[in-house]
Amino acid sequence: MKKYHATSLLCLFFAVSWVKGQNKSDIDTLPTLKLKEVVLSSNRLEIPLSQNSKTVQVFTANQIRQSGVTHVVDLLQQIAGVDIKRRGAGATQADLNIRGGTFDQTLLLIDGIKLDDGQTGHHTLNFLPPPQMIERIEIVKGPGSRAYGQNAFTGAINIVTKKVTPKTLTLDLQKGNYDQTNGSIFLGNTSEKTSVLGFVSRNTSDGYRYNTDYDQNQFFIKSSFNRHKTPLEFIASYSGRKFGSNGFYATPSAKDQYEETQASLISLLHRHTKGSWIFKHKLYWRRGQDMYEYIRNKPEIYRNLHVTNKLGAAFDSSLASDWGLTGMGVDISRVSIRSNNLGDRNRTMMNFFMEHRFYLFNKSVDITPGLVANYFSDFGSHSFPGIDMGWQISPRLRLYANSGATFRIPTFTDLYYTDRTTLGNANLKPEEATSSEVGIRLLSPKVSFSFAFFSRKAKNLIDYVKNGKEDNIPFKAENIQQVNTSGIDFELTHRIKINSLIHEFKISYSYLENNLKNTGYNFSRYSINNDLKNHFVSNYQIPIHKDFNAYLVYKYVERTSGDAYSVVDVSAQWRISRWQVSLYFNNIFNTEYWESNLVPMPKGNGLLGLRYSF
Repeated sequence: MKKYHATSLLCLFFAVSWVKGQNKSDIDTLPTLKLKEVVLSSNRLEIPLSQNSKTVQVFTANQIRQSGVTHVVDLLQQIAGVDIKRRGAGATQADLNIRGGTFDQTLLLIDGIKLDDGQTGHHTLNFLPPPQMIERIEIVKGPGSRAYGQNAFTGAINIVTKKVTPKTLTLDLQKGNYDQTNGSIFLGNTSEKTSVLGFVSRNTSDGYRYNTDYDQNQFFIKSSFNRHKTPLEFIASYSGRKFGSNGFYATPSAKDQYEETQASLISLLHRHTKGSWIFKHKLYWRRGQDMYEYIRNKPEIYRNLHVTNKLGAAFDSSLASDWGLTGMGVDISRVSIRSNNLGDRNRTMMNFFMEHRFYLFNKSVDITPGLVANYFSDFGSHSFPGIDMGWQISPRLRLYANSGATFRIPTFTDLYYTDRTTLGNANLKPEEATSSEVGIRLLSPKVSFSFAFFSRKAKNLIDYVKNGKEDNIPFKAENIQQVNTSGIDFELTHRIKINSLIHEFKISYSYLENNLKNTGYNFSRYSINNDLKNHFVSNYQIPIHKDFNAYLVYKYVERTSGDAYSVVDVSAQWRISRWQVSLYFNNIFNTEYWESNLVPMPKGNGLLGLRYSF
């Protein structure tokens, strides 16, 4: 472990030395390349990526379009350290994990609206908007409780949707293996004061093995009013999924499972500026529904039905002054669930946020302490501090560090679920951790890179554990005494112009090491046995012609269990006037692998697409 720490520090030292040794002409050899500054969409302090003191990675709308992905889930798999565990094809069901956390420890936001699920984090990714509606994706690694509240235990992903688009109407049709059929319509129009964007789709498949068929329906609407003064934004979205769940849950031998889920969101967002003040207000309603059958079409044998509702309001503000930048806010929400298994439950949550960014030494150094204080009707009051620090070595180069306390309260499933293989535990305590990291980031038109070393000391982690592997011994939710996690994140992007076309090559790597103390259990579903250890991703955007683009992705995963696999995906897009022909091929070398510990992933499969834009 000492050798590992020393290696991390040496990498950091040589990275600083190398960048300081580069002159401006070395970095700007391609003067026509421009790197647009990204301002991260925090609920309070809006800070450019180049001045942020956390490990943040961003996918822009152009990068999303060039990747050719049909589902955002496939895009998130291209970030080292982000562990997307899919069950089956078509992004039907997948879990989101960051830096060795569980699916309940990462928070998903859409335009700053928190979409945590009181039932279970298994449904988090059901709310993902379609790629066509996304302006950018902000992946924030590390503790986020100070900024977002509970559930941002190991990280957060904020998806910023598009506000405007030229007048457009686009029709898409895709056909692929396993009788995959995808159809969608995207439309948009923008005037001086208003804009409207809409998307509707249906995706179906017979499945790549027995009982893995699916039928997915989605719509997403966003309208903006009074765009140039005090903009008001309205969002309405729905995602409905019906799918065979062969081995998805319980045991691999449970081949006849079936599930139907619904995810709905309605929200209003308002932004108002007055002098040096910025005010943001949000009102939203989030609904989830989950119906599960152990034997498909035989609900009398075993059936669960859960309906969750969350009503929330958030009021945030920031003030720029001679003393620095101050942010404060409060959010209030009420979560309720009706379930034939979990019972009828509810929870009221209140969070108060406060942070201030101090500038020192002519703004080359900044320090941002902050605090979140919260109240939960079933778990009482808590407070969690944190601090970010940064040294802006140059406009492009930044050295940063942060440390903070983070937490997660149990879901209703953790507390109350019961069946023959799984038992909840009403006596669970909230999870807590202290996380720290130090890193360096360079942003330039030609070369960008980031490197970070992080550590997390967690206690009372919730996992489903048991001491025997026999099927008749159920997993029970327990607080694991202590898990210490450390690791590194690295990303390098190189852009080069060839024949007036910009090629982009990116590599990213993540290493994780877990040290479990006093668990007392031999088998675990989530926290112990199946974490990432080594995760390497490379992708290459290849513009062969101004109207023809190819995209290549290589992914290598090694888990703590010793399982390892490599997967290669490739896509291509060819534009001909108003038409576009696309090909997306997954797992081109037919690798046999598992992302969760229960479900084998499909062998090589592809989608051929046709798009027409009016």
